[in-house]
Amino acid sequence: MLRMPLKQTQRIISTYTGDTSGVCSALYELSGMVVMHDPSGCNSTYSTHDEPRWYDMDSLIFISGLTEKDAIFGNDEKIISDTVNAAKELKPRFIAIAGSPIPYVTGCDLSAVAMEIEARCGIPSFGFETDGMRSYVHGASKALAEYTRRMCTERKESDELSVNIIGVTPLDFSVNGCDKSMRKALENRNIRVNSVISMGCDYKDIENAGNAGVNLVVSSVGLECAKVLKEKFGIPYCIGTPYDEVFTDKICGNIREAFEKKVCFDRLSADGNSKVVIIGESVTSLSLANALSVEYGISAKVISAVDTPRELISDSCIRATYEDEIIPIISDAEYVIADPMYKPIVPEGAGFIALPHEAFSGRIYRKDIPNLADGIDVIAREILKGRQI
Repeated sequence: MLRMPLKQTQRIISTYTGDTSGVCSALYELSGMVVMHDPSGCNSTYSTHDEPRWYDMDSLIFISGLTEKDAIFGNDEKIISDTVNAAKELKPRFIAIAGSPIPYVTGCDLSAVAMEIEARCGIPSFGFETDGMRSYVHGASKALAEYTRRMCTERKESDELSVNIIGVTPLDFSVNGCDKSMRKALENRNIRVNSVISMGCDYKDIENAGNAGVNLVVSSVGLECAKVLKEKFGIPYCIGTPYDEVFTDKICGNIREAFEKKVCFDRLSADGNSKVVIIGESVTSLSLANALSVEYGISAKVISAVDTPRELISDSCIRATYEDEIIPIISDAEYVIADPMYKPIVPEGAGFIALPHEAFSGRIYRKDIPNLADGIDVIAREILKGRQI
């Protein structure tokens, strides 16, 4: 009997955090209320595996308590009235409704639900058509873009160069101080940081994002937000994560040129022929590849395993989500740099360098996640040592 491989499944490796959790993560610190429209499973998964701030920082993250009967008969009044009643008591700055697989299947119009909630309580409300089937990048990028579109309304022109660092969530950068290190790296090079969207700052900073001269997109989560700010205020943006010294210098040079010439640096590339492969999110992985190249002479190519902006997909940044797509690409790799949960599919002859990713393995390897903004030597040493043997 002919056996066909099952597509879009994972037999061995894990899956990335879903888009519903991405919405919650992006908006966690912004003094709003996020409601996941789901029976209960999304909230327990989010708080247990996807959100390291859960036990140290309060945020209004709720579940709608969707029942089978309400889902079948389309009782949207329940989530609308429950959300309005909670908002009147808690007085959040905004309300976000994020979908999950069940309302997606039943065709619930969450944008319309959000409009009705806003009409009843007068609080800015957003509906996100997330379904739990796409990665966190999809949900988080939609959330930051919509928040910026609605809540950032003014711009004060200034001759001083300042930057919004956009796309910072624990799903890509964990809680190991990387957000602070990126801010410090720019400030040490005389570039003032206006806001870090959206981690380690409050809603006032982000609602004043229009006052910055340039936006720095440090993960693909932030690209759509940067495009909104470009459209609304004409603010140019650069793509790149400030990893290590030399690559950070290059990024800062791009920021200054973008500010002076009002141009965007919206591309990142690596070496598509390299036998060193980095698996992860596109912007951070391409930035690591560039930092390894300029600092240590180590070339690398990237497999982006999550939602990837079209402008970043190339021969050196391949979009491959499922293990049956990834395995052939890494079959002749010399080294694979990836979350430890990828190790079972790495070929025997390849060296494996663990780079835990909060959005992939959750809290399992959190204590081992390096702060690459402080240096990438922990990764470079493994490759250089192996090549000398």
